Amino acid sequence: MKLVVIDGQSGRTGALLVERVRAAGLPLELLAVGTNAIATAAMMKAGAQRGATGENPVLVACRDAAIIAGPIGILMADALMGEITPAMAVAVGQSRAQKVLLPVNSNCGKIVVGVRDLTLSQIMDEAVEVLRELCGLSSQPL
Repeated sequence: MKLVVIDGQSGRTGALLVERVRAAGLPLELLAVGTNAIATAAMMKAGAQRGATGENPVLVACRDAAIIAGPIGILMADALMGEITPAMAVAVGQSRAQKVLLPVNSNCGKIVVGVRDLTLSQIMDEAVEVLRELCGLSSQPL
């Protein structure tokens, strides 16, 4: 199964997710797609198998992804300080892939109601458990 991790800015969130997925040994092909070269490089350094940068790679990767993961802003045009274009948000939203959205980047003027206040590490733990379940593997206690 192909997991497309989309991130922007410094790529810290995407890199941490890639690192955690690799450490968990999940049977996923990891494709890192950054909205900028710094984000892509960070995710590649964290262990993604392939990487690409920019709007068109997001559009192409969303076509055949089994799972798309990234900050919740990847669904919103102009999020991540303007790095998510309207076309990117549409491609993610219209993709048939399962979406694993991380409730981060609230500093971009978006507030997700009903989400617990978790550290980035706790968010990653929960994301890996969701991915484990999507891979058909039994969950592990947190």
